[in-house]
Amino acid sequence: MNSRPVFFVLVALVVLLVSALDASACAVCFGKSDSKLAQGMNAGIFTLLGVVGGVLFGIAGFFFYIVRRAAANPLPIPAEPLSSAETLNV
Repeated sequence: MNSRPVFFVLVALVVLLVSALDASACAVCFGKSDSKLAQGMNAGIFTLLGVVGGVLFGIAGFFFYIVRRAAANPLPIPAEPLSSAETLNV
């Protein structure tokens, strides 16, 4: 009944698998580390490391600023809370 579409899908899958070409690796995978591709990849890695490091240093600097500001301007200690008997008399 529904075996005809399944058969065509299986035949198409087999044809694709049989006709697939070999995958070619990049120059870095072949061991040619002095190629332009390898240099560009290294530049991209260092750029991303710089961006991530800058963001992390910015977050750390913000918390350092908050801690220093809190130490310079401490909050006053709140007064003792009133007991329940004192609140009724107020």
